Amino acid sequence: MNVLILDGNQNQSVASVRSLARAGHTVFVGESASWSKAGWSRCSSGTLRYTDPKSSAREFVSCIVDFIRQHPGTLILPMTEATTLPIASHRDELLQAGAKLLLPEQQDLLRAFDKDETTRLASSLGIRVPQTALIHDSEEAIALSESLKYPLVLKPKASEATVAGKIQTGGRPRYARNREEFQRAYRNIAARSAAVLVQEFVPGEGTGYFALMHHGEPRAEFAHRRIRDVYPTGSGSAVRVSVAPDPEIRNASLAILARLRWHGVAMVEFRKEQDMPPVFLEVNGRFWHSLPLACYAGVDFPLLLATMAEKGDIPPQTGYTQGVRCRWMLGDFRHLVEVFKGPPVGYPGAYPGKFRTLIDVLTPVPGTYHDLFQWSDPLPEFGDWIQGFSKLVRGA
Repeated sequence: MNVLILDGNQNQSVASVRSLARAGHTVFVGESASWSKAGWSRCSSGTLRYTDPKSSAREFVSCIVDFIRQHPGTLILPMTEATTLPIASHRDELLQAGAKLLLPEQQDLLRAFDKDETTRLASSLGIRVPQTALIHDSEEAIALSESLKYPLVLKPKASEATVAGKIQTGGRPRYARNREEFQRAYRNIAARSAAVLVQEFVPGEGTGYFALMHHGEPRAEFAHRRIRDVYPTGSGSAVRVSVAPDPEIRNASLAILARLRWHGVAMVEFRKEQDMPPVFLEVNGRFWHSLPLACYAGVDFPLLLATMAEKGDIPPQTGYTQGVRCRWMLGDFRHLVEVFKGPPVGYPGAYPGKFRTLIDVLTPVPGTYHDLFQWSDPLPEFGDWIQGFSKLVRGA
C-alpha cells in the first residue's frame, strides 16, 4: 500500500516512515518546507512539498488531492493538528480523489481538539480536572484576574484552529502568580486564540496514556515515564522509559476516548502527584513526538494503524517490553538550554538545577535508543540538527 506521511519534520514522521517501509509499504513524505528529516530517510520512496496550511488550508488540501489523483489508494497520515484539521474537514473531497483515511467523525475530532470541551467531558465522567474558566474578552480577563486563586496556567482553547481559511497556532501555555502576570499572559495568548483557557496550576509530573482506538474500543496501548522534558515545565519528553500503564490513568483515558468514539491514535495527558488521583489535562488526537519509543518497545502504532486502514479492524494487541529507554538528542540539548535560561515568567513549580542537569545530559546511559539516529539511516538525525540550528538563527 502507498502511504503519504505529512509533517515530515516531526520525529513521529521519521518513526512512521521507518516502520511502514520495513513492513513493505511504499512511503512518501510530505512537508511545506523544501526538505524534511523524514524525507531524508533511506526508507522514503519520494517527497511532496505542499502549501503550508497555516498560509492557506485550501491550497494545502489541493496539493494533497493532486498527489492522491496520481497515486490512488494512498493512505494519508497527518502527524500534527495543523494538517489533521484541513484533512478531516475536506475528507469527502480526498476520499473521492482516491485517498484512504483513518479518522474519527468530524464532530468527535473537533471535541477532542477543544481543551475546554474535553475538560468538561472528563469532569462529567468523574475524573479529576483543574478548576477551569474560559475567557472570551479583556473584560472577562480583568474580572477573573481579581477573583481567581493563584498560581494559574493560561493556554489557548485549542492548540491549532482554522481561522479565515488558515490554520492558526495557539502557542505555548503561560503562567501567572499575580494579576500583572495574568494580564500579560492573557494578552500574549489572546493575540493568537479566540478564547483563552485559565486553569489552576497542578503540581506533579506529566504523564500520559497512548492508544490506538477502533470507534471507541482499544486495540493497542502504551505508557512511558518521563525522565527529562524538552521544557522542564512539563512538555515534550526528551528522555523517557517504557512502563506499564497506571491503572487509574488507563481507566480514565479509555473512558474519555470511548465517550469521544475515538477512531485512530491518541494520547491522553495527565498530571500526577504521589498518592493523589491523576488530574486530566488534555487529549492529543494524533501521533505523538515520543512515538519512536513505543516502536522500539514493541507497539508499532504506525503499522497497526495502517493495517486497520487496510483491513477495517485488527485484534487487540497485548504487552510490550518495559524498561526500554529512548532519547531525543536535540530535545535533550534544548532541555539543557531551557534549564540554564531559568523558569518562564510566573512559573510556580519546581525547576531542575543547572549543575545536576548538565551532569545528567552529558552522562551516557548504555542501552539507550535514539528517536532519530540509527547507523543504518543517519540522515534524519543530521537533518534534525540543521532544522534546530535554522530555527535558532531565525529566532535571533
